[in-house]
Amino acid sequence: MMKLNLYRQFYFLSLLELDKKVFGNITTKEIIGADPPAFPETRENLEKELTILLIELETKTNDLLKKSLEEQEIAKNHINSRPGAMALAQNKIQLFNEYNEKYVQSINKKLQS
Repeated sequence: MMKLNLYRQFYFLSLLELDKKVFGNITTKEIIGADPPAFPETRENLEKELTILLIELETKTNDLLKKSLEEQEIAKNHINSRPGAMALAQNKIQLFNEYNEKYVQSINKKLQS
């Protein structure tokens, strides 16, 4: 019975992690899951979110910029350390990493100015 409860708890936590926002409004399940199924759709979604995030950077204080850097590092680790990640949509994970890196570079550039 205890094993079953632990399994349920793990399963529930896993579902919550799938809804975790990792890049603007994009969630974990959009990067590692089947929705959106097409690579071009994922690129479009990431491009839109990057545009919004870059606009929002203009109004952030240095403290908020540093917090954003920490959040993106956590998101990157979250996406890249998924159990069974090698069996997941590697092209979408790589695309996430590219857009995440562009965003992180923009934050660092703003912090240095």
